[in-house]
Amino acid sequence: MELILKYFPELTAVQRERFAALGALYREWNDRINVVSRKDIDQLYLRHVLHGLAIAKVCAFHPGARVLDVGCGGGFPGIPLAILFPEVRFTLVDSIGKKIRVVREISRAAGILNVEGVHSRVEQMPGKFDFVVSRAVTEMKTFIGWVWDKIDRGEAAGTLPNGILYLKGGDLRDELQAAGKPYRTYEIADFFDGEFFETKKVVYFGR
Repeated sequence: MELILKYFPELTAVQRERFAALGALYREWNDRINVVSRKDIDQLYLRHVLHGLAIAKVCAFHPGARVLDVGCGGGFPGIPLAILFPEVRFTLVDSIGKKIRVVREISRAAGILNVEGVHSRVEQMPGKFDFVVSRAVTEMKTFIGWVWDKIDRGEAAGTLPNGILYLKGGDLRDELQAAGKPYRTYEIADFFDGEFFETKKVVYFGR
């Protein structure tokens, strides 16, 4: 929790309680259903919670915004973002049902009321969203093909126009060139300290 408060010192008491609850809840559920690697569970707040919150350093979602987290696994980056933006509607989708069970149970236990977990392939998801977020589920060209038609055009749902906010690390030059869409990259090391973030980025594609 000290790590989260270092970069987000203005959290409310309720937000602090919800972030604090994640550690024990993920340990409990990870023992039943492995959604976080065994080596990572001890660094949950650094490698999963804070990493997901890098998106918030790039774009603040406005109340009422609709955000879709694709391939959310056990709930990242969607659950940390939902705690930070309690008036935003988050839909977390994954094709693996047991992972969505973890999302639902942890959201319920931590009192995170603005999260809906959906067991589905994203291509079969109905509806439109203002933003799509995700963490390295596939190459960006493929990902854009999955979600581009699910994003409403607009500029009122966040501090950036509607679009995709994608977490990925490493040398992305070839992958970004192949994506075929204008983009911006943000170095997470500009926001957070530590070796873990040195090559990691938030990539933004505006709709």
